[in-house]
Amino acid sequence: MMRVVVIVLLAVNALFFIWSRGWLDAVTGLPADGGREPQRVAGQQHPERITPLAASSVAALAQKSCLELGPLDGDAALAAAQAALKAAGADAQVRSSEQPGVWVVATIKLADPDFRARKEATYKQMRIAYEPLEGLPAEQPAFVLSRHASQAEANADAAALDKRGLKGLRVLALKPAQTRNTLVIPQADGLLAGRLKASKDAAFAAGFRACSAAAGASAASS
Repeated sequence: MMRVVVIVLLAVNALFFIWSRGWLDAVTGLPADGGREPQRVAGQQHPERITPLAASSVAALAQKSCLELGPLDGDAALAAAQAALKAAGADAQVRSSEQPGVWVVATIKLADPDFRARKEATYKQMRIAYEPLEGLPAEQPAFVLSRHASQAEANADAAALDKRGLKGLRVLALKPAQTRNTLVIPQADGLLAGRLKASKDAAFAAGFRACSAAAGASAASS
């Protein structure tokens, strides 16, 4: 009888040992670890490294404001600012507007002082306003007789002046038309706004400011 008891105990112990190693999990459906998930412990974050936010920081996070950066002239400036904002963790909307160019009706180059003086006398006699050409060194010295928002308008005025006997006039592009962009951050918290305004990144040289009424309304609707 005692021998039977010993054999049964040995069998039970052997069975428990096998089960505790997880070798029977697939057979019994009862995992040896009792449903524990040790991998979660291994993957946990380190709570000792977590620093609670100060009350002022919590309050700043709750403050929301609309910021805009710009104007940014051209695609290169826009791309640089977008990349810098992404690195700072900010999402921005693009607002674009087309800026007209400046076209002028100008004289030919007036390098000879006597010839330039005669031209000035003619314009004064005809009561035509004129001013020195600036911004195009290769075309100076010359006079500007009128400014226009498009080449077509400048061409029309040059033709009209030609009919009045003024010859040798040129239409020059003083400033090309370009797209002007503004980046709008609709809901910037206080901490983000502070970081952006304090940043020395060259891409933010245009500066951040509170959104205009139009930009704020557009951002809110989006």
